[in-house]
Amino acid sequence: MEPILRVNDLTKVFTRTGQPDFTAVNHISFELYPGECLGLIGESGSGKSTTVNMITRLLDASGGSIVLDGEDITNVSGGELRKVYRKMQMVFQTPTDSFDPRCTLGDGIGESLRNSGMSRAETKREVAKLLTDCGLTPEFAGRYPHQVSSGQCQRAAIARALAIKPKLLICDEATSALDVTIQQEILALLNDLRSRHGEGLSILFICHDIALVQQFCDRVLVMYKGDIVEQGRPDDVIRNPKDAYTKRLIESFL
Repeated sequence: MEPILRVNDLTKVFTRTGQPDFTAVNHISFELYPGECLGLIGESGSGKSTTVNMITRLLDASGGSIVLDGEDITNVSGGELRKVYRKMQMVFQTPTDSFDPRCTLGDGIGESLRNSGMSRAETKREVAKLLTDCGLTPEFAGRYPHQVSSGQCQRAAIARALAIKPKLLICDEATSALDVTIQQEILALLNDLRSRHGEGLSILFICHDIALVQQFCDRVLVMYKGDIVEQGRPDDVIRNPKDAYTKRLIESFL
């Protein structure tokens, strides 16, 4: 089976005036397969966000390559990015910040559908279905981000991300701003979506909580100071960590 995402020798070096260059991501490589959920964990400053920003083309790589669904997207920019974002979508940490406060949730969810040429009536029906699939009633389409809870807003954000049927969903600390009960509800929703979509939906799950990764992910990568220091099945990594940093990370959650 070919991976939906292949990262090879990916590197990011920041040049700082009057200071030595800083390597935020140091020649990392990994693959993510269709239908798989891959966790990427590490403390703040480990390189997780920089890695995601390069994969999503928000940041240029200093070296290496990023291949999405068989296409090298390492240097894609401009109008070509629209094609990339049809296959890859993100769910962010703070859902209210990712919606335009002047627009309803329905407007936000339906934007990509309208841009693809779907009629207003078709868009309304599809938005209602997406909201229902994500555990909300169609009436939420008429609400504004500030009128719903953080958990409801995150469900709407997931609905928006799924609107154009991407093959890769990147969850960047998507549960860290939610309380424990809502975290579990969002994970249950993502698990349900994975079951329904099968190999049609893969998830890159960025997180700092190894317990959530153990609960949700098929494999995990541990990052520290720009390097991937350990990888494997979450249970194996947690029960038998080989790297000293991984051991400290696990102990911090015990």
